[in-house]
Parts: sequence; structure tokens; C-alpha cells
Amino acid sequence: MQKKLTITIDEQVYEGLHTVIGRRRISRFIEDLVRPHVIYHELEAAYKQMAQDEDREVEALEWAEATVGDVSDEAR
Repeated sequence: MQKKLTITIDEQVYEGLHTVIGRRRISRFIEDLVRPHVIYHELEAAYKQMAQDEDREVEALEWAEATVGDVSDEAR
């Protein structure tokens, strides 16, 4: 079941949504952005699925290890 929601946004954001996303696709775009932040069981399932992807986990570990070195060079 869908519910209608009225929101207020900046005029430039409104125009950008129409230009980039398209008039008939804005609701879906916003729902896709918001869903992981408000429906936690889907987020948890997505994290579990990502953790099972061994290639992705290796790549994520390599990235994390590389950025640790970057941070240690930062001025405090």
C-alpha cells in the first residue's frame, strides 16, 4: 500500500529533481534513497549479503588498509 506525502524542498532542488530524475520518477528516487535509513531489516540483510561476497570483502579490506596510512599522515 502506498501513502501520499507532501514535502517542502528548496526551489533549486525541486528543479534539479525534475531535470535529472524526471517528473514521473521522483517518488521512486526519493523512496530508494530513504528506504535503507528507515527499514532496518532490509539494511541488515544487505550487509549480510555484502559480507558473503568474498571478492568485495577483499577489496574493502585493501581499501581500508590503504586509507589508514592516509590518515596517519594528517596534521593533528
